[in-house]
Amino acid sequence: MIIPAIEASSRPYEGKLIAVEVDTLNRGDGKSFTREIAVVTDVVAIVAIDEEDRVLLIKQYRHAMRRAVWEIPAGRLDVAGEAPAQAAIRELREEADILAERMEPLSVFGNSVGWTTETTYLFCARGLTGTTPFERANEEADIEKAWVPLQEALAMIKDGTIADAKTIIGIMLS
Repeated sequence: MIIPAIEASSRPYEGKLIAVEVDTLNRGDGKSFTREIAVVTDVVAIVAIDEEDRVLLIKQYRHAMRRAVWEIPAGRLDVAGEAPAQAAIRELREEADILAERMEPLSVFGNSVGWTTETTYLFCARGLTGTTPFERANEEADIEKAWVPLQEALAMIKDGTIADAKTIIGIMLS
């Protein structure tokens, strides 16, 4: 397999959440081609399962989709030096007001490897207890929470109610 060489690279856009890189590549055959990459901070996602084998789903507005979406708790690795497992503990607390006795790694996957650098670190949280509510803002202020039996969550995937990739992967691996 030939790994193309990068002839040139630019970053025409740098935003708060993403940057766009434009790379000119060459496979050594004298022909150049261009690829655009969304450079994004990695994320964690948490399948929280209680003692009754129910999975925690949250529903929140996702502007890219222009609607509210059912998903598992998740968030960006946006604290300097924070390991993915620590971020998972933090995000579960921030999005769901839950502490986990155990945070077990399930998988690591590229979200869309053809155009973004974003990687998801997926965890399963068990030994759950509630904690004081976290103060949320913006679309997170309206998060709805639901404890759904695992079999019902699988049915929600099949009927399209759950359409978020990290949530589908997490539930299927649980």
